[in-house]
Amino acid sequence: MKDRATARQASPGGENSLRQLAYSRIEELLNWGRLRPGQIISQRELVETTEMTLSAIREAIPRLEAEGLLQTLPQRGLMVPSLDVTFIREAYQMRRVIELSAIPDLIQRLDRAVIRNWLDWHTAARERLSSDETVDLQIFLRDLQVYDWHMHAAMVGAMENSLISNVYRVTAIKIRMTAQARVRVTRDNAKRVIAEHIAFLTPMLEGSADAAAEALSRHIDQSLTIALGGTVAN
Repeated sequence: MKDRATARQASPGGENSLRQLAYSRIEELLNWGRLRPGQIISQRELVETTEMTLSAIREAIPRLEAEGLLQTLPQRGLMVPSLDVTFIREAYQMRRVIELSAIPDLIQRLDRAVIRNWLDWHTAARERLSSDETVDLQIFLRDLQVYDWHMHAAMVGAMENSLISNVYRVTAIKIRMTAQARVRVTRDNAKRVIAEHIAFLTPMLEGSADAAAEALSRHIDQSLTIALGGTVAN
C-alpha cells in the first residue's frame, strides 16, 4: 500500500480520488477477512490499517454504510455486519438472481475464446491439484479465489449494465466476507469448486443457456449450504 504521505498527495481527482482509494482499501480488507464479521473498529484504526488520511476514511464511510458493509455504533466506532442467517441468505439470493440473469447475455455477447480460456484454466487447475500433492494449498486457493472473483464479475459484466454490476460488486463482497469467515479451506473443497465451475462453463461454451443455468444454480446452492454450515458431496 502507499503510505499516507503519498495518499495525501494523490492525485488528479483530489478528494474524490482519495475517498475512492480509502473505499477500495477497506473493500480489500473485507474481501480477505482482515475485517471480520462482528468486529468493531475505530476510524483511527482504519487510518492505520489502510494508510489513508482520516478525512478520506470519513468520506468513504457513508458509502460503506449505505451498502450494508459497515455500521456506525455511536461512541463505539464502526462495526462489520455479523453473519446471521438473513445476511447470508440474502447475499446468495441476490447472487443467484444476477448471475442466472446474466447467462443469456453472456452466451450472446461474450467471445467464445474468453469462455474457452476460463474452461482451460479450470481444467489445468484440476489436473494440477489432483496430481501434485506438493502444491502449496494456501497459495493455490488464493489464486483460485481471485480467478473466481474476476470470472464471475466478467460474467455479470456481459450484461453491460453498470447498475447491475455495482449491485453485484457489493453482493460479491458480502459473499466473500461469508466465505472467509465460514468456509474451511481444504483440497477437497477446491476440487469441488473447480468441478462445479467446469460443469457450468462447458454448456456456456456450447451455447446451451438452460444447461449452464442449471449447473450454475447447483453451484450457488452448494456454496450457500456450506456457508450455512451444512455439508455437500464432493
